[in-house]
Amino acid sequence: MKMERRAFLGWAGAGLRAAKAAAAPRGRRPNIVLILIDDYGWRDTGYHGSKFYETPNLDRLAREGMVFTDGYSASPVCSPTRSAIMTGKYPARLHLTAHLQGASNRYHFAKVVPPNTRLALPLEEVTIAELLREQGYRTACIGKWHLGTKGFLPGDQGFDVVHGGDEAGSTNNFFYPAWLKKVSLEGKPGEYLTDRLTTLAEEFIASNKDRPFFLYLPHFAVHTPIEGKPEKVKKYDAKARPEEGQNYGEYGAMVESMDESVGRVMEALRAAGVAENTLVVFSSDNGGVTSREWKGRPVTSNLPLRVGKGHVYEGGIRVPLVVRWPGVTRAGSVSGEPVVSYDYAPTMAEAAGVPRERWAGMDGRSFAGALRGRAGKTRDVFWHYPHYSPQLGRPAAAIRNGADKLILFFEDSRVELYNLREDIGEKRDLAREQPGKAAAMRKRLEAWLVATGAQIPVKNAKYDAAREWELGAATGPVTAK
Repeated sequence: MKMERRAFLGWAGAGLRAAKAAAAPRGRRPNIVLILIDDYGWRDTGYHGSKFYETPNLDRLAREGMVFTDGYSASPVCSPTRSAIMTGKYPARLHLTAHLQGASNRYHFAKVVPPNTRLALPLEEVTIAELLREQGYRTACIGKWHLGTKGFLPGDQGFDVVHGGDEAGSTNNFFYPAWLKKVSLEGKPGEYLTDRLTTLAEEFIASNKDRPFFLYLPHFAVHTPIEGKPEKVKKYDAKARPEEGQNYGEYGAMVESMDESVGRVMEALRAAGVAENTLVVFSSDNGGVTSREWKGRPVTSNLPLRVGKGHVYEGGIRVPLVVRWPGVTRAGSVSGEPVVSYDYAPTMAEAAGVPRERWAGMDGRSFAGALRGRAGKTRDVFWHYPHYSPQLGRPAAAIRNGADKLILFFEDSRVELYNLREDIGEKRDLAREQPGKAAAMRKRLEAWLVATGAQIPVKNAKYDAAREWELGAATGPVTAK
């Protein structure tokens, strides 16, 4: 961590010294734009040091706003994180802990039986879209929803405008008309899905520039299928180096198209004259994919983080997080405060002036203070993923406080303890060296599981040790070096 923080601060420091805080926006409440990328790894950004992926627009957003080096998703897989974003609540409390199409237990022979999970975000939950609409915001969900089917779609959860949001967890193809097999969204022949969603976002911004709006833009990219525009694929194939972890040309092409979307959204805000009164949040729903689940190869590398999507190690839950809020965030600033995606809703609610009593019951904590440069109080942050993931992750829960992180594995009740300040790659388990700290953190984690009503896996009477190999190594596949 020390090394990557120094590398980032090297270029950001100049911006910090030169930046002057703009006057706080007055009058109209800020517009809010939340751009959520699917399966986008923490190290897949130029500003975090990637030498392979080209993200000039995202890098510019980082220079103009605040980068959270310790941004986290609420879960190592998509649907639980999306439920947390919408409600500000822990997935454990919502009992929505698996990606919806993967909610059934495919590993019926494993050591434990994972709990059943909800198949939709309950309508009784108050979403951030509903809270903002109460305040006069025009709301739009443009892209992936993955929180339920008919009766539980974005239009049922507070969104006025909906494009593409349904039960689909991914597209089958990124080019029109082939995407129609899974994504109900019209386009032009040969059009790229990321571009279509961006065009709809631009139109929404232009048509709502004279009123407060909330734009939720959850892209299907960069989730599988890994498909980029041919001319971009050729470009990245030419620069790939097999000995490096980040070397997949098709994925690099997808990342560049996603980055172009960020640039187009920002340009649309500027063209509409509202860029300086818009809170922009950019993040991902979980870490990058490092298992060999696409054509027999890893999609990306999260190094120095351990493994990726589907695991509660850092590679599965640490994600890019950039916030631009003119007049509030200082250009080029960096925060090491841990912020989790269940913190987004209370932050957006506070920014929009939603009465506190309407969001006081959220589990997340507003990080508006951090956006203003104030350090927040150290707190426990939690994860609960009681499932076997397709990416070979094991059922587990985790707690972080300061630099300390403890993981509890449900198969055998063992724990692992890491100091993320000294060991961001989680290579040295300190549980035996520091039994007192491990015991104290375990006690708080278990108390949290009880308090939230978290569903816990149970011992499997039909466990078949002969099939253990199907689950992969206990810590998941080794990330490419």
